[in-house]
Amino acid sequence: MPQQEKGTTTRRRLIELLRTTGGCGIAELSGELGLTEMGVRRHLHRLERDGIVRSLAVRQAMGRPSYRYTLTESADDLFPKNYPHLTLELLGELEELSGPETVDRLFEGRRAKLEARYRDRMRGKPLRERVAELAAIQNAGGYMAVWETDPAGGYVLHERNCPIAQVANRYRQACSCEKALFAELLSADVERTECFADGGNRCTYAIRAAAASDEPK
Repeated sequence: MPQQEKGTTTRRRLIELLRTTGGCGIAELSGELGLTEMGVRRHLHRLERDGIVRSLAVRQAMGRPSYRYTLTESADDLFPKNYPHLTLELLGELEELSGPETVDRLFEGRRAKLEARYRDRMRGKPLRERVAELAAIQNAGGYMAVWETDPAGGYVLHERNCPIAQVANRYRQACSCEKALFAELLSADVERTECFADGGNRCTYAIRAAAASDEPK
């Protein structure tokens, strides 16, 4: 096994040990991993540097304090999650109990809150800067967004990842609300030309200045 891959595997085992035990000292980790204490310290140092592990000094009756190592909140992202399935189950329960109109209102409420949250970031900017700002907002949400100018005079926004793909595949309100949100934030005409939920390789939006708008592009 290449040295780099071996180191990665060891660090993964170390992380899993800290997860299952709630925290360990150097000697315990050394015994479980079959490494020297120096080797364990080296891996822990790298994980501390990456913000995945923290150390806590434990005072003893005599001598120097010992150290206990635990995972940080950032390490939580390294373990499997079942959020999409839970979300789908909850939406399904809501739809069954209150009807599809309630689900529609739920998505519409989310769109309204996002529009209120981000509208100040768009205020006073020309369309080009608003498109760039929207891409930054979507990137912060994990959408891997990029944008480009269109030879026809508009802009194109590509989302190369959809963090809510499983939800959007079943509840297309997620897609329609995203499109409406973009149009509101950009104060522009927005058309979706490709969509993950329709079998596309990405979500793509064509953006044009609103017909009645005379603001700079």
